[in-house]
Parts: sequence; structure tokens; C-alpha cells
Amino acid sequence: MTTAHTPRTTPEPAPAATHSHGPRLRWAKLAPDVYKAMIALDAAAKKGLDPALVELVKIRASQLNHCAFCLDMHITDARKAGETEERIYLLNAWEEAAGFYSPKEQAALALTEAVTVLTEGFVPDAVFERAAAHFEDAALAQLIALITTINAWNRFGVATRMAPGQA
Repeated sequence: MTTAHTPRTTPEPAPAATHSHGPRLRWAKLAPDVYKAMIALDAAAKKGLDPALVELVKIRASQLNHCAFCLDMHITDARKAGETEERIYLLNAWEEAAGFYSPKEQAALALTEAVTVLTEGFVPDAVFERAAAHFEDAALAQLIALITTINAWNRFGVATRMAPGQA
């Protein structure tokens, strides 16, 4: 019995993006009171925390949220704060590159991921307890505030398509 042979066709290329990544609107100018409140919240949230840790947390949350504007800003800030290129490059795979980050930084990054993604709808006890083992209660509260704040910034950036390098 013979069967018709249908030639394989090469898949068509994926269609180009249906949107540009330029800014949609300048939310900070249109909602200046909210912007000022966010600036104040950001300053309050990072009080007492190590500046290098602050930038690692902001970069990691921004990676998870796909916020190019915040990634650009916080990688620049991390470099200015003396962060190494190697640690910045490896941050997206920090668990596999654990030797590059202190146990305290690893705990903060795990908490950052848990709060940012909320995969299970909550922050698992083990993740919280891991962070609590490295941070006193006040510092842990600050860290949670920092993570929450960068997530809010990311949402403004992504929703309005803020472009890297453009404030």
C-alpha cells in the first residue's frame, strides 16, 4: 500500500512583537503624589539594610518581573556600590552559584523570590524561617518592605513600559 508523502515544511518565523517597548505614559508626572510616596517608601524600606544586599534584592525581583528599566537602574547602582560583575551576572542562577553569595544573601534572595512570585499563594514557612535565621526581626521587616517596594516599582515600570536609560 502506498501512502502519499507530505513534504515537511519549515515552521514560519514567529510574528514580530505586536507592541513597541517605548513608554506608554509618564505615570510619575501624571500621578506625582503617588511617585513621591513611592520615593519615600523606597527610602524607608532600605533603611538599616546593607546597600549591596539592597541592590541584589532589587535586581533579582526585577529579573523575575521582567522590568528592564529597573534592571538597568539597579545593575548600574550595584556597580557603583562596588558589586562585582561576576555576582551580577550569576544572580539569575544564584542557587546554582551559591558559593558566590553569603548564606545571609541566599536567604534574602530566596525570600525575594517567594514574595515576588507567590507560587503557592503564600511565602513558605521554610523560606521565611531561613531568612529569620539571618535577620533580626526589625531587619527582616525592612527586607520584606524592600521586596514589596521593588515589586511595586517593577509593576509601574512594566505596566507603563518604561524604557531602560530613560527616566
